[in-house]
Amino acid sequence: MSTEIDRTVELSVDGMTCGHCVMSVTEELKELPGVKNVEVILNSGGTSKVTVLTDTPLDDAALGDAVSEAGFTLVGVSRDF
Repeated sequence: MSTEIDRTVELSVDGMTCGHCVMSVTEELKELPGVKNVEVILNSGGTSKVTVLTDTPLDDAALGDAVSEAGFTLVGVSRDF
C-alpha cells in the first residue's frame, strides 16, 4: 500500500500582468500529472508567485514547459522537500 504525500512547489514566474494570465498559467499547470491545486499571487509586471500542490514529483523541465506554453517565463523553483 502506497501513501501519497502532498508536496508544495513554489514557482517564480515573470510576465504575468492580469487575471487572464493567471488563468492561462493555472490551466497549463493543472494539466501536469499529479497536480491537485494551483494558486497564483499576481505581481503585475514583476515576478509572480505560483504555488503548486502535487502528490507526485514534478521536474523543473515539465514545470518550465507548462509555464512557457502559457506564454510566460519560469525564473525560479523552490520545493518543500
